[in-house]
Amino acid sequence: MGFDEKKSEGVEETDKSGSEPLSRQASESSIYATDQEEDDEVGTKIELGPQCTLKEQLEKDKDDESLRRWKEQLLGSVDVNNVAEILEPEVKITSLSIVSPDREDIVLPIPENGNPKGLWFTLKEGSNYHLKFTFHVSNNIVSGLKYTNTVWKTGMKVDSAKEMLGTFSPQAEPYTHEMPEETTPSGLFARGSYSAKSKFLDDDNKCYLEINYTFDIRKDWA
Repeated sequence: MGFDEKKSEGVEETDKSGSEPLSRQASESSIYATDQEEDDEVGTKIELGPQCTLKEQLEKDKDDESLRRWKEQLLGSVDVNNVAEILEPEVKITSLSIVSPDREDIVLPIPENGNPKGLWFTLKEGSNYHLKFTFHVSNNIVSGLKYTNTVWKTGMKVDSAKEMLGTFSPQAEPYTHEMPEETTPSGLFARGSYSAKSKFLDDDNKCYLEINYTFDIRKDWA
């Protein structure tokens, strides 16, 4: 989930920005990222100014025709009068699936505390797959929703990825997003157990879901 074949076989890769080495040695007692690593992954917090309710959003800059049309397009069929005047948006991830042409979809249960017990899933080496998830947005517009994923093997960080999902208005129907297709690495050094951390955050770095989990890469699907 977010790494390629070269990285898993011990070749030092640069980060997607092309500057810092991707791998970083961690202590054996540390499975997941340190606080400093978390800050590096998320980046500097952007100051967005005070939040507004949906009604205030529509009233704001109402004389600007282009902004008014953009807000109406973003809100779609949302009935502003039936939306609670709450500043904080709420995003709930309702399903996570691994989709591969080689097998049926793997639907991953999402525990309440975000920490699946034991092995969460197994990937077949050299297989094509992508992640698909659905989520609900309520209360207010969520701006700059993004997905981050970091993977470790034997205490070594082997990959870090981030995908910007976009800005979403509250609505009754869930949103669906599919990540780009990836190929699991293959070979002796690729097989084995991995630990990972996935997060869903917005522009304010508010985290709506954090999942700490383990997975395997094997010769075949479980």
